[in-house]
Amino acid sequence: MTTTQEAVTAAERCTPEFRRDPHGVYAHLRDAAPVCPMRPPHGNETYLITRYEDARAALADPRLSKDMYGAMDAYRRIFGESSVALDDNMLNSDAPKHTRLRRLVSSAFTARRVAALRPKIQDIVSGLLDACPAGEPFDLLPAFAFPLPIIVICDLLGVPPEERSRLQNLSSTVAQSGFNEEAKRAQQKAEEDLHAYFSDLIAAKRRDPGDDLLSALTSVRDEDGGLTGNELVSTAFLLMFAGHKTTAYLIGNAVHHLLSHPEQLRAVREDPELMRAAVEELVRYDGSVETATFRYATEDVEYGGTRIPKGALVQIALSAANRDPLKFDAPDELNVTRPGNAQDAHLGFGHGSHYCLGAPLARLETQLALTALFDRFPGTTLADPTAAPRWLEVPFPAFRGLAELRVVLVPA
Repeated sequence: MTTTQEAVTAAERCTPEFRRDPHGVYAHLRDAAPVCPMRPPHGNETYLITRYEDARAALADPRLSKDMYGAMDAYRRIFGESSVALDDNMLNSDAPKHTRLRRLVSSAFTARRVAALRPKIQDIVSGLLDACPAGEPFDLLPAFAFPLPIIVICDLLGVPPEERSRLQNLSSTVAQSGFNEEAKRAQQKAEEDLHAYFSDLIAAKRRDPGDDLLSALTSVRDEDGGLTGNELVSTAFLLMFAGHKTTAYLIGNAVHHLLSHPEQLRAVREDPELMRAAVEELVRYDGSVETATFRYATEDVEYGGTRIPKGALVQIALSAANRDPLKFDAPDELNVTRPGNAQDAHLGFGHGSHYCLGAPLARLETQLALTALFDRFPGTTLADPTAAPRWLEVPFPAFRGLAELRVVLVPA
């Protein structure tokens, strides 16, 4: 058993150098310290898992709890008191509560409901592209990648169109939270505003239900009853937050990498049937979720020859696992025709009971966005192909996304 390994600080994983290319660091850790102790600013003992087999097993390990209420002292230090009310959802729970919440949400968030969104998403994509300037440099993220998923998820939840930008700004404040007092105050205020907003919206849906997901969630029942009031609010926040941030960054990453690998883009354009597999490969290659949300050890566990003591926090580096050469041939190459890259091979949407419920929607939005963008503007280029991409810098490297994506759209 390994007892000493090099530690990496959370701050080191947030430097511009690391954000530009985390994969080199992750490759080193997979070889030298596959279960790496971290020195995070919140002070809680934390371990980072980077190898594919360890990561896949840890994602489904019931000894690694997602119920952060069970680690409340650590949870409060990391995220603050105001986060507790918004985190009473299936993402932050274990069985049997997680089973009940996921069953209730799944009964409203059905495959049929997602599939029925295809024409509407295509219309949204078309409208956004109509408004994009052709032939001149501009940032594709605020014009296309970010509006698409926020429009889709707000429409799905039944959020009025005039409230979309407000919710997007509030969720961005939550995502950008840090450890200084000013950032904590801004985060707390945003969380309180989001809780109040969804509480009011749910009350309105109870009085006057519509054909939307929130209305459906207020009415779902099973043998254990329905969602409690706070579970409803927290679930609405989770669906809104996860339903647009991760997809927006995924679309941005995908466009950037396809433009940076013209032979891969050419392959997809020559064979549109490749788009489904291409999206899976893009998620594997540089997906938008770099690390899974925190877990904590309810007992001593061992991974990769390293003992993780009871009470320690665990982070699983999905980006590292998805580039593990023991699982994927030539993992640092983008290959949209990668053989055997089944949808469950990569860990970009997680694994086990917490596998992303919104994965089908994220896949659909990304497929339709990429198809429409490159069909209408096949000559699209990066505004400056020689410039290094500017990646998002966040206090917790949970998201992997671009800070900007300047392109020139060139129509057919």
